[in-house]
Amino acid sequence: MENEFIDLINRHPGILYKVCRAYSQQETDRQDLYQEIVLQLWRSFSTFRNQANASTWMYRIAVNTAISDYRKSKRSHQATPFSQLLSTLPDLSEDDTLPTEIALLYDAINQLTKIEKALILLYLDDKRYDEIALIMGISKSNVGVKLNRIKSKLEKLVNS
Repeated sequence: MENEFIDLINRHPGILYKVCRAYSQQETDRQDLYQEIVLQLWRSFSTFRNQANASTWMYRIAVNTAISDYRKSKRSHQATPFSQLLSTLPDLSEDDTLPTEIALLYDAINQLTKIEKALILLYLDDKRYDEIALIMGISKSNVGVKLNRIKSKLEKLVNS
């Protein structure tokens, strides 16, 4: 069972990285979220019955874990002393830059709500509307409506 799980994770690493990047701004937060998602996938793996695509199942767990993690961090958020913030500022010499267009898109996506972010990431990963509906727990027609609104919102954010 362990080998099957590891193989599954290795076949779809992009899913986890995309969700982590979308829901976490800092690299350490991304790593924590990645570990939490893998843990939740492992806990759920024994109940996975191959009724859906493995990637659909992984997306659903990853997005739900990311949203839950966001809600927990929002509730437990406490003020950080300014001196501590200074020590956590990124080193500008690190080369973690993205092409301008992609950076603009990520900036715009980061301004979306958590649900909008999940929907657009699934869309950008070429998921079909029925797959997105299954992952998000909404109707296929609702996916289409929401995605059209999100695309318009992103266009305004990128062009402003």
